Amino acid sequence: MGKYSGADHTQEETDHRADQLNPNNDDYWESRGEDGRPDDWADQLDGD
Repeated sequence: MGKYSGADHTQEETDHRADQLNPNNDDYWESRGEDGRPDDWADQLDGD
């Protein structure tokens, strides 16, 4: 699998990927099996 290229995807796909990589976004947490962003999300990231 190569590098992600935004040129190969629609804007919607690119935005969705960005949301999944942003811990401030619900999609990040939902893609990791959570119901949404937890209230203590920043503390959970610091614990990694």
